[in-house]
Parts: sequence; structure tokens; C-alpha cells
Amino acid sequence: MTLIIILLAVFAGIALMVVLGERFAKPITDEEQAKYSKILPILVFILIVGSLIKMFI
Repeated sequence: MTLIIILLAVFAGIALMVVLGERFAKPITDEEQAKYSKILPILVFILIVGSLIKMFI
């Protein structure tokens, strides 16, 4: 029963994010996309290194 409640809460949260995203989100510009494409691989690398350090310590 607990699993069903958790799954319902997760799906309700996702549905809420989709509805609010469609209503209030603005399209991303080319400049913003270029900026994010430069920063994102660095952040992913930092997160992977951090998780490896956490795993070994």
C-alpha cells in the first residue's frame, strides 16, 4: 500500500511539473542553449568525480 501511495505522489508531482512547464515556461534562446552546453559537461564531470570520492571514502 505504501508503494502505491509513493508512486501516486511521484506521478502527481510529474504531472504538476508538466502542466506548469507548459503554461509558464518560455522557449530557450540559442545563446542560452550554447551557454548551457558549455557548462553542463563540466558539472557532470564534477558530479561523477564527487560520487567516486564519496564511494571510496
